[in-house]
Formats: sequence, structure tokens, C-alpha cells
Amino acid sequence: MRKLAPTIGWMVAGRGESAVDARLLPLLRAIADAGTLTAAAATVGISYRSAWGVLDATARLLGATMVVLERGRGARLAPLGERLLAADTSARTLLEVHGHSLRLRVGGAPRREAATGELRVAASHDLALARLRAGWRARYGIGLEFHGSAESLERYVDGDAQLAGFHMALDGARGRDLLLAPLRPDRDVLIRFLRRAQGLILPAGNPRRVRSLRDVVDRKLRFVNRQPGSGTRILVDRLLAAERLRPADLDGYTTEEFTHAAVAATIAAGKADAGLGLQAAAADFGLAFVPVVQESYLFACRRRALRTGAVSAFRALLADVDTRAVVAALPGYALDAPGALAELTHAPGGAVRLL
Repeated sequence: MRKLAPTIGWMVAGRGESAVDARLLPLLRAIADAGTLTAAAATVGISYRSAWGVLDATARLLGATMVVLERGRGARLAPLGERLLAADTSARTLLEVHGHSLRLRVGGAPRREAATGELRVAASHDLALARLRAGWRARYGIGLEFHGSAESLERYVDGDAQLAGFHMALDGARGRDLLLAPLRPDRDVLIRFLRRAQGLILPAGNPRRVRSLRDVVDRKLRFVNRQPGSGTRILVDRLLAAERLRPADLDGYTTEEFTHAAVAATIAAGKADAGLGLQAAAADFGLAFVPVVQESYLFACRRRALRTGAVSAFRALLADVDTRAVVAALPGYALDAPGALAELTHAPGGAVRLL
């Protein structure tokens, strides 16, 4: 199924609006990471001459420079370049979460949810679900596919999945989370599953005595991130903002893995010094763990589907003896009234929050 999807672009507003070269932001991001124009050009996949041309054309368009080039000292972002890169990162984070509502299907009517057959579940990666998935499919006809939290909710809203599994931090924000934005309290309800500890995964013994993401930045440690749209990536962005840090400050912000286990494996192999992930993933690889947040893992479901046999059976399955055994074996995990319902409501200003 094809869709038309929005993207982020920048232009100079005012008289005679002019679009900024689409290569500028990837180039700025690469310069912030590499520190030289030559290396940044190679990362973006353009010649040095083209990269210089992009920066020169932008400077003439704006009347201000984005990058400072110093002989023998490489390249660094000018203040305007830093501000633009930070704004672009914020815009892309919002688009990852909200862009689903703007996407347009190309041809055909929206898919209707199947009344019978396999229960389709799109879910953010979780170690308990990874261990349960094969058995659930074979015995109960549950088709569970892993995606990022935002993409799972997008598939659910589009009708391509009947349930969406996602996680959100229990950080005292009264249940508010950008991930809840596509849900509607009158249409959707949440099914509770478990709580889990997420934090910094570090080499065994935590030799650098890291206690926070700021320590990772200040000690110039190599970080391994999760992919855009994942709940963990969104959490990384929140932690950076809380510390008043930029993505460019984090060495490895654009180094991405797609599961918690892959993050832990990267650190265990010595290819990174830190990452954000689950306590259970750190334990599997004998790594150190510094807790940051407790998360609640939930499934979004249509209210009208609650009475169907498939969803009723799924709710019971979340609390059965096999599920309990799997969850009990994972460090940092605990069931949280599995199968019970959690309600959504509208907060002041229209935002959706968890009661």
C-alpha cells in the first residue's frame, strides 16, 4: 500500500520565498558529527565542491553563515547553523509522532479490520513479547510484528493492525505522552500489560562511573541510539532536552540499532560505550545498568473490539501462566494488572493523556 507522506523542508520566508537546499540539513548534521567538511561531504554522498557550493549558496541566500571553516581546524557549526539543526531535530521528532495523521493513501479505500482470522498486533520491541511471539502465533493465531512505538500506533490507526503495543515513561507527567496524540478517548482504550525499567546500558562494572546522559556527553563516550520513531529514541530526545543538550553533543546520536538486545550487543562488543535500553537486555549481556525511568507497556485497542473473542482471548493471554513465567524471569520487569483496561481523556488544550 502506497502513501503520500509529509516531510520537513525549510525556506526563507518573506518577500519572494526561497527554498533552502534540501542537502543543507544532512550536511550540517554530518559536520556536527565529523568536524570537517571533507568527511561530512563523504557522509552525505556529495563532492567537496558540491558541499562548499551548498554552504556558499545558503550564506548568500540568508546573508549569514551556517558553518565556520578554519584552516587546520576543520569545520564547526556557526550559531545559526546550531539553531537550525536543533529546530530541524525538534520538527522531525514531532513529525515522527504526528505525521501518521497527515499521510494519504494512494488508491483504494482504507482497509477494514478483519472480523475473523489472525489477530494482527503491531508492537514496539519488547523482550517479553519477543520470547512469547512464536508460541502465540502457533497456538493462538496472533500475528505480532515489531515496529517502533510511533509506527505501531500509525498502523493501528490506519486499520493495518487491530492492536498496537507501545511504551511510555511513568515520569510524573500525569500520563501525558506525544505517542498518545493519534488516539481518541471516545474510540480507543488501552490494555495494560507490564512495567519495565529502562536506563543507561554500560560496560560491565561501569568503569567510567556514568550516572546520567550528561555524563555520557561530558566524558565524550560513544553512544548507540535507537531508530527514529521508537519510544526509546523519543525518550533519548526528552532526556537531552531536559539537560539542555543538543543531539550533536551526543557522539553516536545517529548510530542506530533496532532492538534493545542489539544496543546491548553493540556495547558488549566494545563498539559503543553507552546506550539507552532495558535492564533485562543489559543483564543478558552481563553489562552495567543505571536506571532512568519506569515504563508502562500498553496495547491500544478499539472500544468496539473489546467484546470480540480474539481480543478477549488476548487479554486473558497477557495474564496466563506462561506469560507470567516469561515476565518473572526478566530483570526489571513486572506485570501490571495484565489485561485490565486503562482509560484515556482529554487534557486542557486538547492533548490526550492517560488517566
